[in-house]
Amino acid sequence: MGTILDRLLTGGPRLTAGMLTADLLHLGDELGVLADAGVELVHVDVMDGVFCPQFTLGPPVVKAMRTPLLKDVHLMVQDPLAKVDAFVAAGADLVTFHLEGAAQPLRVLQQLEHASNANDPARGIIKGVGINPSTPLEALEPLLDALDYVLVLAINPGWSGQHFLPGTVRRLERCRRLIEASGRPILLGVDGGVTRENAAYAASLGVDIVVSGSAIFDGTPAGPNARAMLDTIATGARTAVPA
Repeated sequence: MGTILDRLLTGGPRLTAGMLTADLLHLGDELGVLADAGVELVHVDVMDGVFCPQFTLGPPVVKAMRTPLLKDVHLMVQDPLAKVDAFVAAGADLVTFHLEGAAQPLRVLQQLEHASNANDPARGIIKGVGINPSTPLEALEPLLDALDYVLVLAINPGWSGQHFLPGTVRRLERCRRLIEASGRPILLGVDGGVTRENAAYAASLGVDIVVSGSAIFDGTPAGPNARAMLDTIATGARTAVPA
């Protein structure tokens, strides 16, 4: 089957479903609904109350997510170097930390490089770096030889109700150019403000991964919402800009 990276580099873009707005009291049921709908990844936002104003969840919740879906863990935390091992042990398949919260981001990537996937060592672990709207993209360049995934935030992290920032389009285009110049197989994702109304547009921007949660878990049945988002993203992919 190859590694997760091999899988995600083809046939995209893919939806990763944000779980913070799901019914966590019925987490297993919610995961089953997503799997039945055809979702392949679930996105887990981890906030520490320092890097972001909110506290959310930690490794025990990630471990409790017993599912065949890929666990996409997004660490919006200060000092990720001290925290990544616990999330790997809890079964994370993708680990994305923020450039802005890491004093030594290359060391975090090196630590992930030597980590083993707790679900299946053959899968590998996707090493991701998230970057905030106000951070220059040039900060990514020293890390391109060590990462697998760049997640461009389309909102400021940690606050709900924000809209997709128009400047994200330009930033994604520049990220694609950086990735192309690196000559390495690197995934590109976008996170924040993706709704049913703009998901096709987001998917058309040459990304491999689209993060969305509230468009799926909005108080109405999540299964039809997830299927609608998958269809919308597939529509956007057919009009994707060239890499």
